[in-house]
Formats: sequence, structure tokens, C-alpha cells
Amino acid sequence: MNIEGNTFFITGGGSGLGAATAKIFAAEGANVVLADINEHTGHATQQEIGPNALFVKTDVTESKSVSQALIKATEAFGAIHGAINCAGIAIAVKTVGRDGPHALEDFDRVIQINLIGSFNVLRLAAAQMAENVPNKDLERGIIVNTASVAAFDGQIGQIAYAASKGGIVGMTLPAARDLARFGIRVMTIAPGIFDTPLLAGLPEKARLSLGEQVPFPSRLGKPEEFGLMVKQVVENPMLNGETIRLDGAIRMAPK
Repeated sequence: MNIEGNTFFITGGGSGLGAATAKIFAAEGANVVLADINEHTGHATQQEIGPNALFVKTDVTESKSVSQALIKATEAFGAIHGAINCAGIAIAVKTVGRDGPHALEDFDRVIQINLIGSFNVLRLAAAQMAENVPNKDLERGIIVNTASVAAFDGQIGQIAYAASKGGIVGMTLPAARDLARFGIRVMTIAPGIFDTPLLAGLPEKARLSLGEQVPFPSRLGKPEEFGLMVKQVVENPMLNGETIRLDGAIRMAPK
């Protein structure tokens, strides 16, 4: 699928991986819809990108919120051609810790935002893209989800996060098979350790130590490198139903 002239709905688009992807796509001539819960970062990123960006406050866990955001996107740009799921949270809690068992409400919140939120956007965006006129490759749309290497190498304290990201990996192939008849592709990217707001609270020494664990390049991944991977996925019509690790060959240790 061409990026230029098409419209991409990006959750978590106000910051981190989502914002980096939005900037790359906008520079390539796309319209980008920044669907984010954070109004401050959403408006700031929209202003930075310019007239081909639209911020819409969106709660990915709420059907009405996502539906309204998609309506606003089509009113502004005419159609949605791609959905890129970058919204997510992470917590560090052991299954059983000093304070007892993992709080069920914390586990539920991570699953709601990361996994159910991704599916919510996937199903609603796909229904809308199914109405698009197909391009020369008979393609009507594409969905790119964000998992994590934690889906495969979940560390101590990542039980909720790893479960949510593993669920995203697990739904990639069946979603691609479900949507094949509409000409809609579904892909997932599983990034390793990236320099995003999730790591912003760590001391610089800890951030450098994390980066040194990556075989090569021995540093934290740059959000722009994630955006480039999304660009390559969108542009290659044979990429479908697969999860791509983007991690510098890291395999996470237990802790």
C-alpha cells in the first residue's frame, strides 16, 4: 500500500512509538489521525506535524470512543486506509510478591488497554476499511499491532504485560485470515527495548545498562526505527499474518 495520499489511524499517536510513526508517515504525504487519551501530547504532536494531522481524544477500551474517533477521521480525510495500534501501558508486579498475590484489577487494566484495546480498534477500523475501494493490489486496508518481545521472553514482574502482548501475537494470524476476503492485511511488530515514555522515569545509568544488553546495536531502539518498520510493513503487500521482532537480537533474561 502506498503511504502518500492515504490516511492512517494511529493509537498512542501523541508520543513515543505512535508519534514517531505519525511523523514519518506525514513526511511521506499521508494524513495521520492521532488517537490518544493524553490531550497535551496529542495536541502538541498535531501542531508539530501540521495540517495533515488530526488529534482525537480516544479511549481505546471504549467502543463509543473509538467509533466516534473513526467518524471524525473520515469526516476530516474521507476514509481510513490503515490502523496502527501503539497505545499501551506496562506495570511491574510479580504473581506473588511481598504484599501478596498480584492485584486482579491491575492485571485486568493492562489486558483491557493493551489487548482488548488493540482488538477494539482492529475490529472497528477493519469494518470501516472493508468499505474502501480496493487499490491495484486489491488491498483495502492494513492493521499493524504493537506487541513486545515480552510476549516471548516475559521477565519477572511482567506477567500482566507479557500476557497482554502474547494475546496480540496470538490474534495476528486469525485476524489476517478473517479479513483476507476484504483485502485487509494484519501484521504485528514486537519491539525490544526502545527509548519511549515507558522508560523515561528510569535513571540514565539504568537506561544505558538496558541498552548494553542488546547484542547489536548495543543501545536502546529509537522510536523512529519502529516507525520505519511500520512503513516497510505497509508498503510490502506480501507481509501478512506475521509478527516481526524488532529487537537487535536481544533475548530477555528472567530479570
